[in-house]
Amino acid sequence: MTSHEATILNHYNITNLYLTAWPVEKDESDASEDEQPASRATGLAHKRSKSRYFALTRSTSDRRSLVPGTEKTGDGVENLVQKDEPDPLGGRDSVVRILRHKGLPVEDDQRLRNRFLLSSTTFSPTLYLSQVHSEASTQSLIAGLDYLSKSIDQKSASLKVLVESNFERFVRAKTTIDNVYAEMRNQGTEEQLPPSPRGHSRVTSKGSNHFRKSSAQGALSPRGIDKPLPSDKKKHALSKESEYGVQGIKAPLVEVAVKAEEIWGPALGGREREEAMKLALASVERSSGTIGVGNTVSDCIKRRDYDGLVNAYRRARQFAEDAGEMANQASREPNSLSEAQIYQIVIAGRTWSSVGTQIDDFKRDVWRRLTNVEAPQPSQGSNGIDEPLALIGVLLELGVDDNPIWFWLLSRYDHLKNKISASFERSRVEIEILRRRLANGDAPTMSVAVAHLKSPHDANAGTKGQPMNTPPILELWDLIHGSVHNLLSRSGGLLGEVVEFWEKSQSFIDGNIQRTLPVGIDGQSRKHHRLSNDGVRDLQNGLVELIDMLREDIFSFFADPPIEDVSMLYSPMPTTPSTPKSAVFAPWAHQDSRFRFDAGNPPPPPSPRRDEPWEGFAFWPPYANSLSGIHYLEKLLSLVGTAATQMASLRPVSSSSTIQDRLKTLVNGTRERCVNALLAAWTRDAGMFHM
Repeated sequence: MTSHEATILNHYNITNLYLTAWPVEKDESDASEDEQPASRATGLAHKRSKSRYFALTRSTSDRRSLVPGTEKTGDGVENLVQKDEPDPLGGRDSVVRILRHKGLPVEDDQRLRNRFLLSSTTFSPTLYLSQVHSEASTQSLIAGLDYLSKSIDQKSASLKVLVESNFERFVRAKTTIDNVYAEMRNQGTEEQLPPSPRGHSRVTSKGSNHFRKSSAQGALSPRGIDKPLPSDKKKHALSKESEYGVQGIKAPLVEVAVKAEEIWGPALGGREREEAMKLALASVERSSGTIGVGNTVSDCIKRRDYDGLVNAYRRARQFAEDAGEMANQASREPNSLSEAQIYQIVIAGRTWSSVGTQIDDFKRDVWRRLTNVEAPQPSQGSNGIDEPLALIGVLLELGVDDNPIWFWLLSRYDHLKNKISASFERSRVEIEILRRRLANGDAPTMSVAVAHLKSPHDANAGTKGQPMNTPPILELWDLIHGSVHNLLSRSGGLLGEVVEFWEKSQSFIDGNIQRTLPVGIDGQSRKHHRLSNDGVRDLQNGLVELIDMLREDIFSFFADPPIEDVSMLYSPMPTTPSTPKSAVFAPWAHQDSRFRFDAGNPPPPPSPRRDEPWEGFAFWPPYANSLSGIHYLEKLLSLVGTAATQMASLRPVSSSSTIQDRLKTLVNGTRERCVNALLAAWTRDAGMFHM
């Protein structure tokens, strides 16, 4: 295509030199300002007369574009960007034609085409040279630069001629605009202007203050502006004080809005509140099951209905999970929640908060009860199973971080350890109190002692004779036997509790009890069902320690002399340096009037030294005869031997040779001490018969 053909296409805004039909877009072209239809002019003449600002009322869209080859946007507004342009560097083909040959979709993509057209504001020189002149030589680019420079000079000259020939029009248009703005801005103000406007000429228009003077005076300045206008016109002036013309209507609009709010506000607001209340009531009715869960949990806790408590907790957790799922979905998809769903989420959140608070308090109470449980006892709330297992089961159902099985076993171990120490110390002090009372009293007379020694002979003869010994001595023997029985008996004694503790521990170690325990929600408590190797080893060592405590206490009772400190029975307990640490376990003791002491009722003084054989034996009552000694020592040795056998049969003890040897020492040492005490009493009794 030659440059002449491209010029023709751009001038007539057509795409083909050989058209076969009239272009449709040519029928939609705007008429020029001189070719207004006669009917339109006639209609306007009937409606109103021409305003003196008629020249300003014409829209820019009514003017025909003076640039040939321009195109319209989607809304029908023309712009100065042409559909195609000659090569700015003087090439033979147009820009669009060159790009079309290179395969770029410039005819379909307007933004891409504008980047190659010089008349566009998005023109890219780098892109233009890289695509349109990608194969140009240096000489051709230099020649194109000369061609572009000459074109710019020609257009500059044409623009200069245009400005010089239309300068008067530019000045008049500027003056008209300034005068119209001044009239609109100065409404309602008194302003003195010069009496007559000054004309201007081509020479004066070039002065430095031409535009400032022409803005206040000119041919189109409003007549009578020096006369004062009504004050209400100030409200329509284009000034900051009148809020740029809207002050006059702003106050009425505000007043109307206030009146409308006073009249219709309560009615409209009441309906909105009614709808909100209906929606809230419907949501509450639909969520009645969710709301009642909190009361159900509270009632189950009061009745210790663990099964009902777990079921209610599961329901509340399910409601909370459903609400959380809806909230997560709403975070992914905004505005996807309905009002009913929002109420459901709020109700579920409040219910879960209430249930969570109650469950946390209940868990703390269960932990406390696990700590204070002394021995497994049937519980009404656990359907006949042991109370500790019921508490462990409900904790596993609700889900906890710590292992309740291990916690209860440790609590049970500490409880037994403290109970063994406190019970032995209490029993030894009570025995010593009765020993002192006997030692500080008078010894039985010869006739009384002989009568007691003859009691078996009287029983065989069928006559009712004296008992084996005096009542105070038999009372002490019964106390000694009862104390040893409370420590070493398998049924009702501390040894029985220790053995039962180990049997429970062994069941947990083997996993037998865990088969009946729950695994919690989603199996989260399954991790607590197995004890670690370190935990098993600690339980075994704990059992050995408890057995050794029992052995040590019994051995010291038989092997050591009587104690001297009995201050643990004082009420209140005196703070003396010799007070044993075991005195802090006084709450374990029973309340017996024989062992209540205070400042007004002190305990008996220590036993006087009379070089009697029984003064070195804590287990032998003062002045007791050999007959009662044989009777009670046989029972005591039977308890010690049976207990040693039972303790040695426990697995952790049987695997420890050290503990086995200590148990043997306990039996041998106890028997030896009992024989020595019995021989001393026998010698004393034999002396009475000899005399």
